Amino acid sequence: MLPSFEEKSVWIQLISLVVGLALYSIVSGAMMANGITEPAPYVPVFISAVIVLVVVLGLGHALAALTGKPERSDERDRLIGWRAESNSSWLLAVGVFGGITALLFKVEAVWVAHLLLASMFVSDGLKLTLKLVYYRRGV
Repeated sequence: MLPSFEEKSVWIQLISLVVGLALYSIVSGAMMANGITEPAPYVPVFISAVIVLVVVLGLGHALAALTGKPERSDERDRLIGWRAESNSSWLLAVGVFGGITALLFKVEAVWVAHLLLASMFVSDGLKLTLKLVYYRRGV
């Protein structure tokens, strides 16, 4: 069975998220290793990663639209999205709780920002992975 446009879209989102996060992590990791602890220098790096993410998303969806006809999402797609979001949102909550706890212990702002950003990316990555599992398993 060929994947639907929705499933292709999830693959594209996951790949672009991993590429954007990997590039950001490489650059910001090098910056942190060099002792940059102020959050402001990381903003251009983050903006660049978001631009890469948007470009990969755009190209991927354009290719998916050219290779197959986009169809409207149906009840199954909505159920898969709801279930994946429900099963992955706890990870974001744990990251936010960790960030608040880190602030209480006066951890540097750059570490807190990266913890919050990582929890957001990992939560979304888990959601997309669960969507793929549910499409393959048949929900």
